[in-house]
Amino acid sequence: MPDTISDIHALRVFVCDPAGEILAREQDANTFIGAAWEHQAALIAIPVTRLTDDFFRLSTRLAGEVTQKFINYNLRLAIVGDISRWLADSKALRDFVYEANNGQSIWFVADFAELERRLSQQAA
Repeated sequence: MPDTISDIHALRVFVCDPAGEILAREQDANTFIGAAWEHQAALIAIPVTRLTDDFFRLSTRLAGEVTQKFINYNLRLAIVGDISRWLADSKALRDFVYEANNGQSIWFVADFAELERRLSQQAA
């Protein structure tokens, strides 16, 4: 499945292919941001398969650097997929995900259906 564009509840979403390029370093975020901008997307949905384990190890600072970059460029980010194995190993990550999911800029969702529900609630 290639990267796609979806309009979900009046929001343009760039949905990344689960099998595409891996976001392994903070600089890799530029590729994702550029693709989203190219398609005038306001939110980018990145499957967990596109992230390294280091993203979920907060001690590496990768998640913080990447999410801050998305915020700085005014681009919302949804991490899509099951992250339970990483959550089980880290209270700090659980706290990070909890705080992110209570905001508007960064969300961690189990699947695209959950992303659509959250966007629906926001549009109402």
